[in-house]
Amino acid sequence: MTFNRLKSLIPLTAIAVACSLGSCLNDLDISPINPQVTEEFSQDEVYNKIYATLSLTGQQGAAGSGDVAGVDEGSASPFYRMILTAYEYPTDEVICSWTDAGIPDFYQMNWGSSNLPLTGFYSRLMYDVTLCNHFMERTAELTDEKTVRQRAEVRFLRALNYYYLMDAYGNPPFTETVSLNEAPQQIKRADLFDYLENELKEIEADLVDPRTGQFGQVDKACTWLLLSRMYLNAEVYTGTARWADAITYAQKVISSDYGLADTYKELFMADNDENEETLKEIILPIRLDGANARSYGGAQFAIAATHTSGMTPWGTSEGWGGVRARKALVNKFFPNDSDAPLGVDETQMVAAANDDRALFFSGTSSDERTLEITKPTTFKEGFSIAKWTNVRSDGQPSHDATWVDTDAPLFRTAEAYLTLAEATLRNGGSQKDALEAVNTLRRRAHATELQSVTLDQILDEKAREFYFEGQRRTDLVRYGYFTGSGYVWDWKGGTANGTAVSSNYNLFPIPSSDMNVNGNLDQNPGY
Repeated sequence: MTFNRLKSLIPLTAIAVACSLGSCLNDLDISPINPQVTEEFSQDEVYNKIYATLSLTGQQGAAGSGDVAGVDEGSASPFYRMILTAYEYPTDEVICSWTDAGIPDFYQMNWGSSNLPLTGFYSRLMYDVTLCNHFMERTAELTDEKTVRQRAEVRFLRALNYYYLMDAYGNPPFTETVSLNEAPQQIKRADLFDYLENELKEIEADLVDPRTGQFGQVDKACTWLLLSRMYLNAEVYTGTARWADAITYAQKVISSDYGLADTYKELFMADNDENEETLKEIILPIRLDGANARSYGGAQFAIAATHTSGMTPWGTSEGWGGVRARKALVNKFFPNDSDAPLGVDETQMVAAANDDRALFFSGTSSDERTLEITKPTTFKEGFSIAKWTNVRSDGQPSHDATWVDTDAPLFRTAEAYLTLAEATLRNGGSQKDALEAVNTLRRRAHATELQSVTLDQILDEKAREFYFEGQRRTDLVRYGYFTGSGYVWDWKGGTANGTAVSSNYNLFPIPSSDMNVNGNLDQNPGY
């Protein structure tokens, strides 16, 4: 099957495979595949393209001949950008000032089935799944060592995309085959959970051991961390808690050859793919390279969206001034509003918070940010997030003045510590063990160690450790805080002081574009 024929299988998607991006970008090799003139299947190029879907969006650099049709390639199709949009914008961590179609829906928490970013996110995930299915079908009869390993990695990446479909959309369409004639059937969330659990366990033996492959290559620890995340949320997905299993797989990550970087901020700098300390912690990165692999997604988005002129130099000319911290996030570091300093840079903010993770910029004496946000569309209301940069820790220049080298750490070891802490408390385990897991991260951040720990304190610690990394929505849903009135924050539900939100928003809607063409689908309640 040619790639151009695949486009009819994916909602709003025109598949166009034209770049080759290996697990390692040090020797990037880009070569075109022209689906109009060849029926050949290039195993390595398709394998590389599957990895590339995590970072890149099409065939012509940062923009041009995009993978996902019907939405803007740069703003509504990048894998990591859409995760940050869907999992951060509606939460207590950040708010976006842009008024592009669909963006205000997130802080107002009133999105519908035609929301463009949610449609782009869904289409990106479905595109990636179909590409993985194509690879699996074309290599089904091969049993050589390289193919066995590649197939295991592709199965993981397919599982990763299905995980986000399960978490975000609940009951998505599901298929392991590529068919021009049959629309995929819808799968129940609990059944998809079981499928993913089995997939991840089956492929483990065929993956490389932790830290023995190239940086960015799927290894055994990727399966362990994803399983631990799934088990932590199992009660949401299936109705049955799996706390003990979450502990088991978190411990496997912690006991592996991965560890914690010494310096928190270096995890989000331009040389995080070279720094021996950050290489210890980053288990699965979203790779970019300013010279060879450019995208409006990945860390390019995380950096540019959070910066604007006047801030501490951040290593790229791009400063879009869109995303900043909500007061609720700043309050995780400064519970008393009066303690949150105005007119300081991130270094001074860290000193004031006594926590290396408080990487906020609150302005200068002539250009102060405010703690309170009175107008969601005004970027300089609210503290700016200075966590992500394209600056190198060794002081050397990055590859390009516009496009970033920074890799986005999608999976990192620190998550396993907080999974262990929360699952231990929920499972009736040792307070001492949970406390030590939390304090391990606090010691790394040079924050005062806690003397005891509660579930809510762990949730707050998760915000301090992982803000604007694409995890917050899942955490708030698990705690029962994302909707309802149990926890409100500034601008939740579109009001300045926050308000209760209907529980149907715990799931995103299946996009209307897919509902209209696939009669096998039932819409999520409330949409």
